[in-house]
Amino acid sequence: MIHLFQKPYRGGAVVNGRYVIERQIGEGSYGVAYVARDEQTNELVVLKQMKRTKTKKRRASFEREAHILKKLNHPQIPKLYNSFDVRGIPHLVMEYIDGDTIETLIFQKNKTYDEKEAFSLLADVLRVVQYIHAHGIVHRDLRIPNIVFRNGVVYVLDFGLARFLHEKNERLFTLEQRLRRSIHVKSDIYALGHFLLFLLYSAYEPKEGEEKSWEEELSLTKEARHVLRRMLQLDRPYASVDSLMRDVSAII
Repeated sequence: MIHLFQKPYRGGAVVNGRYVIERQIGEGSYGVAYVARDEQTNELVVLKQMKRTKTKKRRASFEREAHILKKLNHPQIPKLYNSFDVRGIPHLVMEYIDGDTIETLIFQKNKTYDEKEAFSLLADVLRVVQYIHAHGIVHRDLRIPNIVFRNGVVYVLDFGLARFLHEKNERLFTLEQRLRRSIHVKSDIYALGHFLLFLLYSAYEPKEGEEKSWEEELSLTKEARHVLRRMLQLDRPYASVDSLMRDVSAII
């Protein structure tokens, strides 16, 4: 009998006779992620456990993520080490990238980014995204927790929502869903527009009074404002990361 639900693993649990759970690090609609120690290599890995079975969409998502990670071979993208089922529930084992998110750097380490620094960091992320798009894949979840920095190097994590560009869009009900989740390179560029805004606001000192739009609050050059408006699809959207990269390079 296949169990419909599987309880989250506790610390110390051994999965598939090899992976010792250390702690849970994340949970989404499709699965639960843990840091585990691989007893064969003595290295830390990320173990991802699907939440439930008998759900074709969830299983298809896990299989697609594994397929995408096998297709991508880049030092700034986690490697897929293993995939297996435990009592009918799919699991993935991936490289563990231990680093800081921008949120950690700004709020815990008091890092701030001026315009040039913010665009320079965006360029580092864009080089990885260029590689992803060149392989016919769109990430669709380039949020702050999925962009990590270790020893000055940027890593793009969590391909659970990634899709091949030839796939059809599922039903997207709201404008925000269409902007962030459409199977098009523009959705990644839109998400990185918000990532860039977050960087730029790190150096902003709020004044008393009404909240204003980012265009009123942030002191940006005309070129930076133009790029950000296009990334956020307020003006003609970028059709590719390559064209965006050219404009970003001109700023830095």
